[in-house]
Amino acid sequence: MKLLDRAFYNRDSLIVAQALLGKVLVREIDGQRLSAKIVETEAYMGIEDKAAHSYGGKRTQRVEVMYGGPGFAYVFLIYGMYNCFNVVTREEGTPQAVLVRAVEPMEGFNLMSQNRFNKPSNQLTKTQKKGLTNGPGKLCKALVIDKCLNGEDLCGNRLYIEEGDYEPFTIVAAKRVGIDYAEEAKDFKWRFYIKDNQYVSVK
Repeated sequence: MKLLDRAFYNRDSLIVAQALLGKVLVREIDGQRLSAKIVETEAYMGIEDKAAHSYGGKRTQRVEVMYGGPGFAYVFLIYGMYNCFNVVTREEGTPQAVLVRAVEPMEGFNLMSQNRFNKPSNQLTKTQKKGLTNGPGKLCKALVIDKCLNGEDLCGNRLYIEEGDYEPFTIVAAKRVGIDYAEEAKDFKWRFYIKDNQYVSVK
């Protein structure tokens, strides 16, 4: 499948967040390919978005990658233990990003199972199978995405996104998750997901 190019990411986060649905996130590690369809995203609109790390023009070492060019990975920790994978959007100097919240496993299901639960996929319970990648921290653990990949070029060959298979689907817009501190921004419907997909984290 065709790799998404820099121009794809050089757009408003609200556009990219929806355009990423159905695309395929790929992690190449130790000669193996893990891939999963993106089924849920959240847009973060930068300086004017009270839920964004760059709100108000905040510029720290943590968020610096968002101020760079489009098409790079922004990976950060929440609760000191869970990684979150974001795609940097817009041109250099405009710190927007899209959080990938959930994916549907495609290739390497067994390896993802080992990464997440330390056991082969044929030993997973029904709940564990459904919970393999249905959240930002879960998908990062399954696909081995951590702080070492912060700033990774998504047009490279270790972590990248490909075109999907163009199967039709309906996009649902909803409130973002876990941002109650963000005042009016907590009610913005800037989370997008594929309707009826079992891997969506919050319906």
